[in-house]
Amino acid sequence: MHDQQQGSAELDPFPVVRRWPGWILAAIGLAMILGGALLASAIQTSGGTRVSDIRFRGADGTEMSALLYVPANASQATPAPGILAVHGYINSREMQDGFAIEFARRGYVVLAMDQTGHGYSGGKAFSNGFGGPDGLAYLRSLPFVDKDQIGLEGHSMGGWTVLAAAAAMPDAYRAIVLEGSSTGAPYAKEGTPAWPRNLGLVYSRYDEFSQLMWGTSRALDVGQSAKLKQLFGTADTVQAGKLYGSIPAGTARYLVQPSTTHPGDHFSTAAIGAATDWFARTLSGGNPRPAGDQIWYWKEIGTGIGLLGFVPLVLGLFDLLLALPFFASLQGNAVAAIPARDARWWRRAVIAAGVPALTFFPVFIAIFLLLPATTFLPQTVTTQVAAWALVGAGITWLFGRRSLVARGPQADWLKTILIALAVTAIAYLVLAVVQRVLVTDLRFWVVAIKPPSARQWLIALIYVVPITLAFLVTGRVLRSLTVAGDRAVARYASAMLVLSGGFAVLLGLVYGIFFATDMLVTGFDPLTTVIAIQFVPVLATVAAVMTFAWSRTGSHRSGSVLAGMLVTLYVVAGTATQG
Repeated sequence: MHDQQQGSAELDPFPVVRRWPGWILAAIGLAMILGGALLASAIQTSGGTRVSDIRFRGADGTEMSALLYVPANASQATPAPGILAVHGYINSREMQDGFAIEFARRGYVVLAMDQTGHGYSGGKAFSNGFGGPDGLAYLRSLPFVDKDQIGLEGHSMGGWTVLAAAAAMPDAYRAIVLEGSSTGAPYAKEGTPAWPRNLGLVYSRYDEFSQLMWGTSRALDVGQSAKLKQLFGTADTVQAGKLYGSIPAGTARYLVQPSTTHPGDHFSTAAIGAATDWFARTLSGGNPRPAGDQIWYWKEIGTGIGLLGFVPLVLGLFDLLLALPFFASLQGNAVAAIPARDARWWRRAVIAAGVPALTFFPVFIAIFLLLPATTFLPQTVTTQVAAWALVGAGITWLFGRRSLVARGPQADWLKTILIALAVTAIAYLVLAVVQRVLVTDLRFWVVAIKPPSARQWLIALIYVVPITLAFLVTGRVLRSLTVAGDRAVARYASAMLVLSGGFAVLLGLVYGIFFATDMLVTGFDPLTTVIAIQFVPVLATVAAVMTFAWSRTGSHRSGSVLAGMLVTLYVVAGTATQG
């Protein structure tokens, strides 16, 4: 029997609402995942393109991972031009889908590669030229690729990856597109009017990394960069849309500035169209199409539908397992913590929403400076997330510890952990099957859920405990803010706003100022700024999962443990391994 929450006897229970059975939720989730994956698969294989999940050996025997797009026109008898496409830091090969799909539709063989230490590639991040030379060598080894017509395309650190390939194999390619990237320091060879060969630079008007990449405080002013002028061989401001140098001589230079952000390059028809247009001008062969002829966003819609479907799948699985005799003892009545949404509630809610947002930058910067990756903490970003979660939970607990004294119903720890493990295992099995059969993950822009590699499963064991401990505190905070009489919509919306509202306000201010003035107020740490974007939907989803589990069990434990596992796998599978 669960103990009753102290002082809750006088509170009214929540209004009785009709609950959707777990099997309906799970079925809806499965239908959305499969339907979205089928749409995504149809788009990426449009026109007879074959998409394969491949592995190949790189330097020192490092296993490299890639998606290989082979258009119908490519064969050993009629080799097609090839393009090596590489994602940016703490992303994976699927992030280049928009580019890869449009390149393949235009008759190019595309190798969308995971950098070393990213995705399913082995090694450590930044090693072996980020994996770029190995990727180019593998692409050139394919018998259906025209070795005289090779293009290189990379976003952000992926630009440094393809520049490493160009430096290692200077005669192995004909043209290059840098998306939101740069030549020179800190990680690439310095550019000159003659190197790299035939460069198209797509650098957005609101790119967050302009200071790091080109030494300008505003991306809009990148044409005034001394480094860019040197690269383009001019003493004047570089003009977007003007061709510099000569394509036949290999010295061509071209700048395009779409009205988007650094991560927005992946979601911009202008940025993707600029890349396809540059290769149409610099590579021979293929099936030219107008730059505006694009369908990649339908794949993004498909994988986005699947991403949304993951939530009802998880909730449905939890409900189904909870009905089993073994887990039935976890069931309990959810009792509100307070009778009304008064001034005290708003004070607690503001603290709970504000602390995670306000501690995000300080903690991330401190961990980066003070705690480099090691064998025992091999992923810098995941270490940052774990530390930030613990710090935020600790501060929130200190501010609201009086309201958290009453613990309420407490579920059995063993069964709590087992049900969370079971839900996570089944949900990720579904992901693995979808990826295996249809060669796609679940994603929408910067948010992606993908099955971890064997290496990443082991890494997750390092981080799951601290992250889960933090969410146990968060779960108690959310339970302490439950209000008697709230209907389901108010209950879920309240929890989601508390967890994600602080980030929404912070990012709204940061990007509102950015778009209004062209100045990024968090320019001191643009990487953490970009990372923060995903935490608005992620924390909102965590709140929904926690609220659902609490409404079924009356305890915060099951939802907190489940959230800890899901968030750990989400972060570990989606970031870089440095240790």
